[in-house]
Amino acid sequence: MIRVVVADHHRLFRTGLIRLLADVKSIEIVAEAESGEDLVACVRETSPHVVLMEISLPGIGGFEAARRIFRMELGTRIVMVTAAEHDPFPAQALRSGASGFVTKCATRDDVVNAVKYAYAGQRFVSDDVAQRLAFRTFDEPEGPFDSLSNREMQIMLMVINCQRVHDISENLHLSPKTVNSYRYRIFDKLKVGSDVELALLAVKHGVINPHLAAVGTA
Repeated sequence: MIRVVVADHHRLFRTGLIRLLADVKSIEIVAEAESGEDLVACVRETSPHVVLMEISLPGIGGFEAARRIFRMELGTRIVMVTAAEHDPFPAQALRSGASGFVTKCATRDDVVNAVKYAYAGQRFVSDDVAQRLAFRTFDEPEGPFDSLSNREMQIMLMVINCQRVHDISENLHLSPKTVNSYRYRIFDKLKVGSDVELALLAVKHGVINPHLAAVGTA
């Protein structure tokens, strides 16, 4: 039996994923979480084989939650889910150590296969994502977010999801000075001058939806 934790901050979508996987005889849902902190606690308590998690979780975020889960050395595999239909998430997710990547437009079979492949120690991306990554390799220039490291991507997501510098520093156990250094490095790489411009760039490239583009201030 594959023990799975599902993490998504949208209760309706999280419930949908749980019901979808509950119909699979070889899968058991052992816990659910709605934030990065909740997810880390759930994994520590239940030692699941696989985590199916949203990338843009509230709190510490999906990338930081994944990093802390890997540090537990429980052998837990991670499949990341995103509402964004474009890069940079697939490459960033796989680079972070995730075993799979699916969008919220994925089919039921994609989600189930992602969990099963992860459990077996193999990687899985849905067909549409795999095709996009392959074509980008040959035909498309790098997107603006491809230049970010995993830590920079993590902080960028927290900024555009309205977290202030003080909150980010507490969540990631970094000093405010260090967080600001990352912010300005991100600004420099992406050629933007403020959190608002960063959010607008994220909207333009499909990283977040327009109605989520309001940002807090430092």
